[in-house]
Amino acid sequence: MKPLRPSELMPSDKALVPFVSVDNMMQLIHHIGVEPMLRDLAAYIEDDFRRWELFDKTPRVASHSDVGVIELMPTSDGEAYGFKYVNGHPKNTREGLQTVTAFGLLADVYTGYPVLLTEMTMLTAMRTAATSAMAAKYLAPKGATTMAMIGNGAQAEFQSLAMKALVGIKTVKLYDIDPKATAKAARNLAGSGLTVISCTSAEEAIEGAQILTTCTADKANATILTDNMVGAGVHINAIGGDCPGKTELHPGIVARADMFVEYPEQTRIEGELQQMPADHPFTELWKVITGTAQGRRDARQVTLFDSVGFAIEDFSALRYVRDAIRGTDLYADLDLLADPDDPRDLFGMLQRSKG
Repeated sequence: MKPLRPSELMPSDKALVPFVSVDNMMQLIHHIGVEPMLRDLAAYIEDDFRRWELFDKTPRVASHSDVGVIELMPTSDGEAYGFKYVNGHPKNTREGLQTVTAFGLLADVYTGYPVLLTEMTMLTAMRTAATSAMAAKYLAPKGATTMAMIGNGAQAEFQSLAMKALVGIKTVKLYDIDPKATAKAARNLAGSGLTVISCTSAEEAIEGAQILTTCTADKANATILTDNMVGAGVHINAIGGDCPGKTELHPGIVARADMFVEYPEQTRIEGELQQMPADHPFTELWKVITGTAQGRRDARQVTLFDSVGFAIEDFSALRYVRDAIRGTDLYADLDLLADPDDPRDLFGMLQRSKG
């Protein structure tokens, strides 16, 4: 799918903004196919990582509370501007609510007009999995066939299918402290083409796995993987650490692994990197993708993608959805912007609306 710039996509009636609801997003995913869409999203993200230096970059703007966090994630490449609103509330699960919800907007820099408003709860799950698999293409051992999926919440199925679609894994080994979560993930992945093995411990899950994905929700400095659990030659995809004070790996693992990050200024605040000294070495992933830095060097190397999620990935996902809905009916026109006949006469527009 050829990327289109937002200025090419302004609706003929500029007061109307395409809006993709949750239902339309799910229908779009089914229309394209889960695995094809994961591959497409990864391609868009990789394309934007190759343009990394063009983007405005800032750590996400976070408002923390005792029960969670609410964040804004903005960026721009000079032609388009995008942001995502997202929360993270681990306690929500106990109340029958989603841990993470999100929506996002894409705008044309030239006019400042929005060109897309969309749900991003489902889309964030897709883009997070696509980013993980994109990184694993460069960092995982060649010929990796098995992934341990530790933490079987909302991300588990997406991560598993993305690794299948982009890396070619054939087996996923599931573990969660809540057996019901593991049963849910196993049920959802039945018929996916993956061999699914439900495990009763993290140690059992990582045995024989070349890719170890950790995705747990507790807002705490946890030790999901201890140092003695991780042998040579594996790739660790750590995606659960996404706010200050929340980590998943023993510092000994982080110390001996080769770490790859998205945006260092944000990873220092939110990732596994926050528990390491200020001079701890890392490589920015965009440099690996552009060929200016090395990814996996050898079969015994332990690689760690310390993923916290970054605004450019959301920008890529917004750009992809804006392109993908073109020519479909999988969106609604939202009357979001005032559009007076005379741009200087907003009050006159108000007056004429009476009666």
